[in-house]
Amino acid sequence: MKQQKSITTIDEYISSFPSNVQNILKKFKDIIQAEAPEATETIKYQMPTFVLNEENLIHFAAYRNHIGLYPTPSAIIAFKKELKNYVTTKGAIQFVIAKSMPYDLIRKITEFRVNEVLKK
Repeated sequence: MKQQKSITTIDEYISSFPSNVQNILKKFKDIIQAEAPEATETIKYQMPTFVLNEENLIHFAAYRNHIGLYPTPSAIIAFKKELKNYVTTKGAIQFVIAKSMPYDLIRKITEFRVNEVLKK
């Protein structure tokens, strides 16, 4: 049995998906990088993760029908009104792949998380 190579970078993660999903994931990555240029990229919990000041800033991941964004419960609470049309849990937001992505909202959530981490 051939052992699957584990993914170690966000770019490797993104390239493992079909092109339509890759385009969405690249945009997520670009937005997070733009809002958090000091953050480092890694893979944690088998998901693309950005770390700032040794704290997990934000994770994202692709699934069959949605992209999950994991910005911590505080961000989901802070953007509750803007997220009312999306499936959310305590720590996750689901954006349906077949629908248009709210990139501006993702930018705002990332900015919120950067400010939250830098205040600590």
